[in-house]
Amino acid sequence: MENAMTTTPFGRRPMSLAMLASQKVARDAPKGARLNKWKVFHTVREARVALGASDRGLAILNALLTFYPENELAEETGFVVWPSNEQLIARANGISPATLRRHLAVLVDCGLIIRRDSPNGKRFARKGRGGQVEQAYGFDLSPLVARAAEFEAMAEMIAEERRALKCARERLTLLRRDIVKMIEAGLDEGVPGDWATMSRVYRDIIDRLPRVPDLAMAEDICDALSLLHEDVRDTLEFHVNSQKTNANESHAERHKQNSNPDSQFESNYGLGKKPEASGSADETDNLHSLPKRNMPLALVLDACEGWRDLAKGGTIRNWREFLGVAEIARPMLGVSPSAWREAADVMGDKQAAITLAAIYQRGEAVVSPGGYLRNLTDRARDGQFSVWPMVMALLRARIEAGNAMQTPKPDDDRAGEGGRADGLSVSPALARSLKRPR
Repeated sequence: MENAMTTTPFGRRPMSLAMLASQKVARDAPKGARLNKWKVFHTVREARVALGASDRGLAILNALLTFYPENELAEETGFVVWPSNEQLIARANGISPATLRRHLAVLVDCGLIIRRDSPNGKRFARKGRGGQVEQAYGFDLSPLVARAAEFEAMAEMIAEERRALKCARERLTLLRRDIVKMIEAGLDEGVPGDWATMSRVYRDIIDRLPRVPDLAMAEDICDALSLLHEDVRDTLEFHVNSQKTNANESHAERHKQNSNPDSQFESNYGLGKKPEASGSADETDNLHSLPKRNMPLALVLDACEGWRDLAKGGTIRNWREFLGVAEIARPMLGVSPSAWREAADVMGDKQAAITLAAIYQRGEAVVSPGGYLRNLTDRARDGQFSVWPMVMALLRARIEAGNAMQTPKPDDDRAGEGGRADGLSVSPALARSLKRPR
């Protein structure tokens, strides 16, 4: 006989409690049920993980079923078999007696069989005059019939989890392949973006992946890779859309200049029917006096000095590096990829990046950077927003704070290409315009 306590996949539990639970289930079994013993065994084998049964224990259960005289488990035949340990060992591929006792206890603890012990602990059957079995002592197989529906539900659940795990692994493989290919494409094509950070994030996620992940871990890794996949894809799509937008804007600009120069003249000087405004008093002061030509990079960097701190090495030498910093600042400000793409489509990539730099420079003064950017995008779509007043407002704030301005040297090429000159890179006329009374 086994000890009163035994080790199971669920821990150490009293055998008496497991036996009582199995006996209650057997008493509640439907009367007259007839089930094919090998079909039930196949279901139990599929549900073994949920049941906590071991492979060796299932081999012993298979051996016990071979001692049952019929193919169908039925009440009129009885459910008890009484093989000796030697017979079980022979049919269970010659396992040791200690292993046999241990795994028999596991089958009892899992509720697959019930031990029916005789007063002297022997296994035998007492037959009547007609040869029918009147009393049997050994192993009761009735739980297999009583719990058949439960075993089928467990097997179906495990099969569903297996299918889900297969799908998760396939999805994981596709995400890994796509992310690697997109990062390589971005690097090969020279697309602006923080590819080093994306590669590092990808490696950190993959390092969390065990050799044989379970469903929960596979889904967790898939969710993390999906977010990275979206960021990488958005970076590439933004670059493609920016190129298309710039090409369309260039074509439209040439068409306007050739067809209606007077309209272009009015637009350049703020004399059109739709006045530009960003919604703030500081940004509208120079609305009608500032030109619409491209804003110098050095001027933007002086107005948005915090932008330079985000760049690698603390320097920005050209517009390409300026746009690259936008990919770092966007998630820091909480601006969604969709809001950023919309701003770039409406304003153009440079103007959108300058707007984002100005929002970043204003810091906590902007409560919701993402919502503010969407608002400015809507105004720009209606022709009511320009980055000039926004940048000028930041420059004016620095002047009023007592920062000195200095005109860059004519031969200082780096000042015009993003190199930082001492002071603010604005002309005296523009400085007087900034200082004039409001």
